[in-house]
Amino acid sequence: MSYEDLEVWRRSARLSATLYQQMKDLRDFGFRDQLTRSGLSIPSNIAEGYERDSDKEIARFLTYAKGSAGELRTQILIGIEAGYVEKPDGQQWADEALQLGRMLGALIQRHKRE
Repeated sequence: MSYEDLEVWRRSARLSATLYQQMKDLRDFGFRDQLTRSGLSIPSNIAEGYERDSDKEIARFLTYAKGSAGELRTQILIGIEAGYVEKPDGQQWADEALQLGRMLGALIQRHKRE
């Protein structure tokens, strides 16, 4: 199975692209950079893990991706409070980041058992 076949990778890649599109005009470059980097880190770490040779390595990189999902959710929630992110969009993105984290947690457990 390729990482591109994983729903969690497809959804995280879509979320990352959305963040880049929606935040492109934000003038706080530091915040924008941090938010888009954490979003990009999720599918990137999934891909890197699946390109490794062992379940242990896959699980390790999936753990990094899960951490990035938590980081992203936090940044989105702060962005809402700071007025950088519209609440309806931000809540949808934060909910998606939470779901991605849960999906990654289940996938991590599967690779730890194999």
